[in-house]
Amino acid sequence: MELGFFTMPLHPPGSDFAQTVEDDIEQLVKLDELGYKEAWIGEHFTAEWENIPAPDLIIAAALPITRQIKFGTGVSCMPNHNPFLIAHRIAQLDQMAKGRFYWGVGSGGFPGDFTVFGFDPKTGDHRTMSREALELVLEIWSDPKPGHYKNEFWDFVIPEPEDDIGLGIHMRPYQLPHPPIGVAGVSRSSDTLVLAGERGYIPMSINIVPSRVLKSHWESVEEGAASASVSADRSLWRVARDVYVADSTEQARDEVLNGTLARDFHGYFQTLLSKSRLLDLTKVDPEMPDSAVTAEYMMDNVWIVGDPDEVAGQIRDLHEELGGFGTLLAMGHEWQPKEQWTHSMTLLAEEVMPRLTDLN
Repeated sequence: MELGFFTMPLHPPGSDFAQTVEDDIEQLVKLDELGYKEAWIGEHFTAEWENIPAPDLIIAAALPITRQIKFGTGVSCMPNHNPFLIAHRIAQLDQMAKGRFYWGVGSGGFPGDFTVFGFDPKTGDHRTMSREALELVLEIWSDPKPGHYKNEFWDFVIPEPEDDIGLGIHMRPYQLPHPPIGVAGVSRSSDTLVLAGERGYIPMSINIVPSRVLKSHWESVEEGAASASVSADRSLWRVARDVYVADSTEQARDEVLNGTLARDFHGYFQTLLSKSRLLDLTKVDPEMPDSAVTAEYMMDNVWIVGDPDEVAGQIRDLHEELGGFGTLLAMGHEWQPKEQWTHSMTLLAEEVMPRLTDLN
């Protein structure tokens, strides 16, 4: 099992944007030094808590100051983008990364972004657009045919090539035929994870759900793989989790409940999930009341918190309960004081993961 990172990121409204970007990149550099295998960066336009609208720019800034860590968009929300433009931006980024890049794609899920780009999630048009746009990007990368591309979602022209002056579509990814593609799943029976199974893409499970929902995610992957008559590969599966490690379990729980993780849950996730009617996703028992979903509940049932032995045991239990997965993605937070976050991420890499080398 490998160790990676997923950052949305998470910063309270009113934060200094320039400072948060600097801090987020500093985290990526530290993770590279610690040997984390990958880091995925989220994309949101109207979420002040999740304040990065252009993860590709963060990745471009981090590439030259890191050595081995791979980066991924987590994810490029396809309804936010013209497929012609995103094909070029992602291909250029892959060239700059020279293989240290995953392309995460999705249909989006943030209400404000849907409003900006004119999508009503109740219609499912954002999912249709995402599938069609992904197919078109792959076509642009492999065999771009000149012509007028117009439908209800986009309108652009691919010109006829003029070889004598090099006019035409020329940008291809560094990794051929394309960088590894990841897709994120949130709800039970996720259609995006069905797509992952069909295509052999990287399935990624969100951090806020208990194992009962995670099991349904893998069922979706297997459903997609079966429809394509292929085998689903558990080593591709990324499972995101809020993880916090300290020298003692008592210290870890205290620093979580009185620190950034609980702040982010109560200040953001709890309200967002309630408004979006998605709070049930966090529940081990769908019948439990919303009022029971607190930071204490999350720490006891979803988050992974404790000393190195406790955290290793919880990860092992999750791995066995799910039947195995390939990479644990530790969630990013704006941790203050910074020394606590650094210590936690160091313990996770250097004390916890060596206890789990037998997992596969």
